[in-house]
Amino acid sequence: MGQSIPAIEIGGIRIAAGETKRIELALPQLYTDTHMSIPVHVQRGKRPGPTLFVSSAVHGDELNGIEIVSRLLKSKSIKALRGTLIAVPMVNVYGVLNQSRYLPDRRDLNRSFPGSRKGSLAGRIANLFLTEVVKKCDYGIDLHTGAIHRSNLPQIRANLDDDATLQMAKAFGLPVLLNADIRDGSLRQAAADNDIRVLLYEAGQALRYDEFSIRAGVKGIINVMRHIGMLNKRSTKDHDIKRFVARQSGWVRATESGFVHHVSQLGDHVKQGDTLATIADRYGTELACVTCPADGVVIGKQNIPLTQEGEAMYHIAYFSKPDSVAEHVELLQDNMVLDDPTIVY
Repeated sequence: MGQSIPAIEIGGIRIAAGETKRIELALPQLYTDTHMSIPVHVQRGKRPGPTLFVSSAVHGDELNGIEIVSRLLKSKSIKALRGTLIAVPMVNVYGVLNQSRYLPDRRDLNRSFPGSRKGSLAGRIANLFLTEVVKKCDYGIDLHTGAIHRSNLPQIRANLDDDATLQMAKAFGLPVLLNADIRDGSLRQAAADNDIRVLLYEAGQALRYDEFSIRAGVKGIINVMRHIGMLNKRSTKDHDIKRFVARQSGWVRATESGFVHHVSQLGDHVKQGDTLATIADRYGTELACVTCPADGVVIGKQNIPLTQEGEAMYHIAYFSKPDSVAEHVELLQDNMVLDDPTIVY
């Protein structure tokens, strides 16, 4: 006799092996009595395998992940699924509605885990998502972008000291892997406390779709699903892209207030002393030259040409061979350009 696969339950709804269901997890309603819910897509294979959650818009203005989830669910690759995929395109629905990073109670959802059923609004949502989705999974991929007016190079952040997590991160297929500390109250911390391995994908900027970041995200998730045994493995040209782990990164800040001329861009290899940007006054007179403190790769940058003294302008990741990282970032970009945007991974 074949192996029996037990049903799972989310939001009081049972999903058996081989079934696909869309569930609405009820949230506290708005002042206007408008009912709110977290949309959850559950797709279960007929064969046993791991359970993976893919979540987006924990910060409500980070929209790239919504499109990544949409394309993932349309992919023919996931029809031959083993195990269970739980896809959540919008966790912070209130923030998406208001085009805001935060919740109506002005709290950051990604600093509110594990939350509480009787806590603040942020705490209740964190607890609901953790209880109904995260705790039912073996793995997770949480999709993020840069903050407002800032862009991030596609990168994976995770606890790379854990070998299984490191192998997942490498499988994603990006050259830049950042060994990132787990922050108190974050989704990653709550997952780790429950022995669930999570990758955080950072790419693009808030309130914008970025095609390169979206394609890299969809392809990366499917690569991870192949790696953990949810999909059949196959050869891929991504094997040409080497993975580089950065164990340190830092922001270079403005030394003056003024108008910015950016010299360095995302993915650039920058050397100690290189000019990253110049800052001028309202008449165009140069006030300061923003320089790189050490050799590295630009993985995040401010976009608008205005800055205040002390404001973070460039996020630099430090590698033993940053020039090699930059070469493989270019290779990744070339691969994404060559791919048909309608390709099914």
